[in-house]
Amino acid sequence: MSCLLALAGNQNCGKTTLFNCLTGSNQHVGNFPGVTVEKKEGPIQKHKDMTLVDLPGIYSLSPYTSEEVVTRDFLLKEGPSAIINIVDATNLERNLYLSLQLMELEIPMVIALNMMDEVRASGNSINVKKLSEHLGIPVVPISAGKNEGISDLLEAVIKTVREQSPPKKYDFCTGEVHKAIHSIAHIIEDHAGAAGYPVRFAATKLVEGDEPMRQALQVDEGDLHVIEHIVEMMEEALGTDREAALADMRYSYIESLCADCVHKHQETREQIRSEKIDRVLTHKYFGIPIFLGIMFVIFWLTFSVFGAPLQGLLEDGISLFTDSFSSLLLSVGVSPWLHSLLIDGVCAGVGSVLSFLPIIVLLFFFLSLLEDSGYMARVAFVMDKLLRKIGLSGRSFVPMLIGFGCSVPAIMATRTLASERDRKMTIVLTPFMSCSAKLPIYAMITAAFFPHSAALVMISVYTLGIVVGILSGLLLKNTIFKGNPVPFVMELPAYRMPSPRSVMLHMWEKAKDFIRKAFTVIFVAAIVIWFLQSFDFTLNMVEDSTKSILAFVGSAIAPAFIPLGFNDWRASTALITGLTAKESVVSTLTVLTGAASDGELGAILSGIFTPLSAFSFLAFTVLYMPCVAAFAATKRELGSWRSALLTALYQTGAAYLVAMVIFQVGRLLIG
Repeated sequence: MSCLLALAGNQNCGKTTLFNCLTGSNQHVGNFPGVTVEKKEGPIQKHKDMTLVDLPGIYSLSPYTSEEVVTRDFLLKEGPSAIINIVDATNLERNLYLSLQLMELEIPMVIALNMMDEVRASGNSINVKKLSEHLGIPVVPISAGKNEGISDLLEAVIKTVREQSPPKKYDFCTGEVHKAIHSIAHIIEDHAGAAGYPVRFAATKLVEGDEPMRQALQVDEGDLHVIEHIVEMMEEALGTDREAALADMRYSYIESLCADCVHKHQETREQIRSEKIDRVLTHKYFGIPIFLGIMFVIFWLTFSVFGAPLQGLLEDGISLFTDSFSSLLLSVGVSPWLHSLLIDGVCAGVGSVLSFLPIIVLLFFFLSLLEDSGYMARVAFVMDKLLRKIGLSGRSFVPMLIGFGCSVPAIMATRTLASERDRKMTIVLTPFMSCSAKLPIYAMITAAFFPHSAALVMISVYTLGIVVGILSGLLLKNTIFKGNPVPFVMELPAYRMPSPRSVMLHMWEKAKDFIRKAFTVIFVAAIVIWFLQSFDFTLNMVEDSTKSILAFVGSAIAPAFIPLGFNDWRASTALITGLTAKESVVSTLTVLTGAASDGELGAILSGIFTPLSAFSFLAFTVLYMPCVAAFAATKRELGSWRSALLTALYQTGAAYLVAMVIFQVGRLLIG
């Protein structure tokens, strides 16, 4: 019989790692809050009739954030057969707060007590049997990162599903809170039954003042008035507000529970080590410079030390393949137009992009190390003060950070922001963070014009995007998005050694996405570009590409870029095709120039750009509107084509202005 299991827990407790252990999924494991935005699912290994759903990491079941709404709606409306609640054993007190709320749902539940290896290594201990007896549910010690205890956990889950026994205990309240919850439970019992909600859970939410629960229960005005009176009496008796009263009740129980079950001699070695490292990496004054220094080293290693030689080897291989394929086509006597399409169009366009694969993989290798080690969470913490000055909180750094990989998931990740104002503002600013699709453009320009200062140019390009994002934030917070950012609370996970499997999966995912795009979007774009630059409006094949359809269109647009320092129709055409995918800028220039290698392309580019106008071109590509996929994601998140179009126009206008200032001021300084 098939069944549905829910995997729930706090952020950074190893939830996604456990999901991968149970399902064998190739899902990337991150070590900073916000990596799991939407629920993911997969069948349990060797138990294909059991489907596990990985819910977003949350701290409570109050519907204040998108993650909490997704998790709560799933648990209440989808009716899972059981909940696997993963708990960080090194921070039991905080994690059990969510566990108590999950138990109120009266759904069969098993607690997976994760990171027990760290607890033991520090000389601490947890009486798992006593903890299970206190809570009235199975508790299984595991270490998901080392694949320990997974079979025991699965056995406990199967038994719980088979027996379908809800938690034996879910009433942990005492005193005034106890009286309030039970009084309200009597009033709403029929309403909760009709709505299909557990009475205890519904009553608790009404004590908290949960508006969605009030609407779902459809309690009449008279009963609502009585409920509010009960809550007011509780607040008056305790001298605190309704939410604090419930939190105090739960934490008081958790404190007594841990006092009985947890024997803690000291913090874990990972926590002690993390505190020492954080004194340096999150320093008030040195935190941001250290981050910039780390990124500079990463760019230097990626583009100069390792990337350039590996790119050269791959380029030689692609060139050898292209020459061999060309000889084969000529030997079988294919028509000239087909030879031109396959060699000058497909091979040149796709091959020029594929040659940058080593750089993409290397960059994400280093970024994955930073992410999985826990350092990126510190960067968000350090950035909070800076982001607050532009009207955002440090939480907005998470989608912006994802934006350095790809704008589409970054824009979708803004769903984790509690404030609608913060969410919309972050959507507008995130595309200024340079996505990985632009890396081939940067590599092409730096190789042609700045080969001896590639790392410096790269960090200046990335910094430019960040600076424009900051200035745009200052402008928007005082005009369209007036108001204050929501308070920022972020848990800093302990530093941990990145898992080789996780890092390799991350690199493979990026490589796979890049290759897929090269053989789909770029492939089609290369064919279209070849056709438009090989034929005129009468569909006659032209010898001189300046007489082609593409040259006519590009020449009509080119004058608009004169203030930016370039007036070549090939450059303006490349920017337009870059709207399909940013990598298309490289493939377009390769096809249009007829370059057979990167060295030849660089020589031809020297006739199109000067070093100054090339940097202006780079600045424009960093900032102008993202690809059509990101544009569609913006429309979906903002809710209208008008908002998405205005956002794209603002981004492109900012790109034009910045690139023009760079060129014009640079020309004055250079003379």
